[in-house]
Amino acid sequence: METTKTVREQIIDHAITLMMLRGYNGFSYRDLSELVGVKTSSIHYYFPSKDDLVLEAVHAYTQEVQGAVQTIDAALPAEGKLAKFAKMFGRTLGEGDQICLCGMLAADIETLPEPVRLAVQGFFKANENWLAEVFAEGGRDGTLPTSAKPEQAARAFFAALQGAGLTSRLFRAKGRLEEVEASFKLSK
Repeated sequence: METTKTVREQIIDHAITLMMLRGYNGFSYRDLSELVGVKTSSIHYYFPSKDDLVLEAVHAYTQEVQGAVQTIDAALPAEGKLAKFAKMFGRTLGEGDQICLCGMLAADIETLPEPVRLAVQGFFKANENWLAEVFAEGGRDGTLPTSAKPEQAARAFFAALQGAGLTSRLFRAKGRLEEVEASFKLSK
């Protein structure tokens, strides 16, 4: 059963995509109006300011990513969970021309309002917390040996994925992400 997205949902979806491609300062309501097929005043109806729209986009993106993370089979060994997470992250890169929404916004952090900055931090913390649990599990059963604490390993792994996203985009080569997977010796 196919459902039609509301104008509000379409605006958020297109805003996410534009920010993943161009960043916070790389799109306007005019861009969105052309993509959605509505006047800019209609966009202002739903989102009086760009900051309101970006905050909603971050919340929607976070909810989508966390929903996907929760679908990773809890019965998998820790290494398998990390491999699934990396593959999921890789789908974010599209054809290598975009990066994680919150990774892109993190680069713009000094130009963002406080609520958006906090929402972006929340996205990073949620992913790092989940990854820390996986690294702790892998440390306990010996499948992910590391000298770092689980929280440190999680931050390093997530930072490596975010960095791979940036360099994949820079070089238009998704292989950068595969290098991260290989360096952590994740199964395919």
